[in-house]
Amino acid sequence: MLAFAHSALTHVLPFLFVLTLVVVVHEMGHFLAARACGVAVERFSIGFGRALLSWRDRSGVEWRVGWIPLGGYVKFAGDENAASVPDPEDLELLRQDILTHEGPAALKRYFHFKPLWQRAIVVAAGPVANFVLSVVLFASLAFAFGAITLPARVAGISPHSAAEAAGFHEGDLIVRAAGQRIESFFDLQQIIQVRAGAPIKFQVNRQGQLIDLVATPRRQQRPDGMGGSETVGVVGIAPTRDRSQITIKHFGPVAAVREGVVQTWRVLDTTVFYLGRLIRGQESADQLGGPLRIAEASHAVAKMGAQGAHSSQDYIVGSITALLGLAAVISVSIGFMNLLPVPVLDGGHLVFYAYEAIARRPVAPAVQAVSYRVGLALLLGLMLFATTNDLQRSSVFHFLGGLFS
Repeated sequence: MLAFAHSALTHVLPFLFVLTLVVVVHEMGHFLAARACGVAVERFSIGFGRALLSWRDRSGVEWRVGWIPLGGYVKFAGDENAASVPDPEDLELLRQDILTHEGPAALKRYFHFKPLWQRAIVVAAGPVANFVLSVVLFASLAFAFGAITLPARVAGISPHSAAEAAGFHEGDLIVRAAGQRIESFFDLQQIIQVRAGAPIKFQVNRQGQLIDLVATPRRQQRPDGMGGSETVGVVGIAPTRDRSQITIKHFGPVAAVREGVVQTWRVLDTTVFYLGRLIRGQESADQLGGPLRIAEASHAVAKMGAQGAHSSQDYIVGSITALLGLAAVISVSIGFMNLLPVPVLDGGHLVFYAYEAIARRPVAPAVQAVSYRVGLALLLGLMLFATTNDLQRSSVFHFLGGLFS
């Protein structure tokens, strides 16, 4: 039982740290944009459900922490729910109620009666805040610790591999892959792993001569470090084992910010590319993960970050540093996913606003109502599917089994 309690603690705390950071920044983006546009805010909540802790500031905003720590929301004045999704048929009733009890001037305090451009800014501010968070975290880590680099030089080629078929030679220095500049072997791995079955154009420096090669990564199952397995693309090249080739690239403040932007863009580009392959049926949907997957990843990353710690302080600092890197990656994904044109997500709202700007009228109430219901069903179905994948491929079953052992 003690072992189970320790396992639960080491999974839950890193997960809550990463998720809370990403969610708070996302919702703070909405909150700050709303306040800048003069929108009245009733509540800022971290988590859902009954409040464990709440207080009200001088401007009347209720700040609360819900007992279900799987998200958060900002509730604007006049909202009927946490998603800021109004019932179109009730908007006119709300307008009349405001006019009757507060007067015409009060309408400008309510989000749903704000000019279209202001509503769009408030909605887009959440995902934008996630991208800014990623840039800040990547830049901070680069400035504080630098970046470990290993030249993308081919030190070995697996027999009968895609690399051998493409004509790679030992000693080749890979300078570009899939149109991207390669500065480290780690950059190369990120590109290859998500392109199984897709031909990649490589440019290599072979004894001072630039040569173009094309190799198609092959699918390979490997342990994911979290008790399960994952399918990745491999071409069959090995990096040097000479540890003297490993260097740390240091960054000044400006260069660190530039590196933060570059790393954020790389994660976004990889996410978009993978989603495109998923839609086209080139990747299996069983690689999708949900909250349990994030919990497993948080646990594994925190554990790796603490390796080699000589004191409890080193253990904590190492774990938090590693989790900040994971939060930067997840923040990009959360920002992008929220921009997808799915009703109930920020992207769905922006699509409706785009239609309203072009057609000079809002989307028909019946269409909005149906769209929100369909969007919610799709979102819940995706979460259920992702959670099922988590349970099937990870160590979560073993983790939960501790309840009965």
